[in-house]
Amino acid sequence: MLQRFGRLLHTQQAAFLVVGAINLAIGLTSFALLYTLAGKVIGYLATLVLAYAIATVGAFTLHRRFVFRVQGQVITDFWRFVVVNAAAFSLNALMLALFVEVAGIPVLPAQLLAIVFVVVFNYFGHSLFSFRRTPHQPGSST
Repeated sequence: MLQRFGRLLHTQQAAFLVVGAINLAIGLTSFALLYTLAGKVIGYLATLVLAYAIATVGAFTLHRRFVFRVQGQVITDFWRFVVVNAAAFSLNALMLALFVEVAGIPVLPAQLLAIVFVVVFNYFGHSLFSFRRTPHQPGSST
């Protein structure tokens, strides 16, 4: 099954979208479930923090293995990944608050809209920073 999954991911952009869709499903499901169960108590921004934590658990490994196909530098890659995700989280939180508080969009549709911007930010952040390798650097996919 993993081989079949790997064949679907021939280009980096296609792989990013597939892995992103999986991560989106995990993150959005987590957000919706947590918001439904505890959102009235902890609020939508705390719900967002918890959902991001849940979605990040597998995202690093999936991106490393199936999207950017790098090896080595696990600690460096992880911390860079965390930095990009923290910036993406900040962007997400800002946009979610603006969409809810200023635009008056309900929380769940507002989160869907915010994710569109975050996906684009994440691709460039991870490709240019998190998993960046020089052509002759050990662990590069070239």
